[in-house]
Amino acid sequence: MELSEVLHIRTSDGASYDFEVVGILEEPDAAATYAVLWHEAAGAEGQFIVTDGAGNILEDEELAQRVLDEFLDFAQEEQSHAESSEEKS
Repeated sequence: MELSEVLHIRTSDGASYDFEVVGILEEPDAAATYAVLWHEAAGAEGQFIVTDGAGNILEDEELAQRVLDEFLDFAQEEQSHAESSEEKS
């Protein structure tokens, strides 16, 4: 999986959703790569999913939540850093 890549998900009820890769996380200790994907829902809250490096949705909800939390923490740190850099300019 690569950033901005789109994964098409079809649910058991026939609905289809497009999720875009917004983050890639690597765990060197586990030799694993995970992708965080986002679906923007019109008129509703968006949704994140977490996949392995091959695009398979993680079945382990605890692991998926940990990966998502790490991604959100990193994104928040990056945003804070960017804002403080702009203030210094």
